[in-house]
Amino acid sequence: MDDSAGQLKKFQKELSSGTVSLVLLAVLGQSRQALYGYQIAKRLEELGEAGVLAGKQSALYPVLRNLEGNGLLDSEVEPSVSGPPRRYYRITKLGREVLREWVAAWEATRDSVDKVLQGEWR
Repeated sequence: MDDSAGQLKKFQKELSSGTVSLVLLAVLGQSRQALYGYQIAKRLEELGEAGVLAGKQSALYPVLRNLEGNGLLDSEVEPSVSGPPRRYYRITKLGREVLREWVAAWEATRDSVDKVLQGEWR
């Protein structure tokens, strides 16, 4: 891997680590029902946002647990007819409030970065 490819990979990892929580909260905030990890990953793929997980579906579970630990998600384990029990996640009231704040912060950050980049590249 050449140096620029290494730098890109590092940048993508850093960028992704800051957006996974936002994206997971958004997916659960838009869902009318509780979802388990695989369903969340599939929703991201359907939306064309699988790149957020950088091909590592297992990476979402620690983030889901962290969001739950912070009171932004609730979960419950239910038996599965086709394998081990599944943990279903649902956004909490606090999670919805935080999601609104994070979306506003994301939009402000995105707009600010876009202004700088447009000035730099035009």
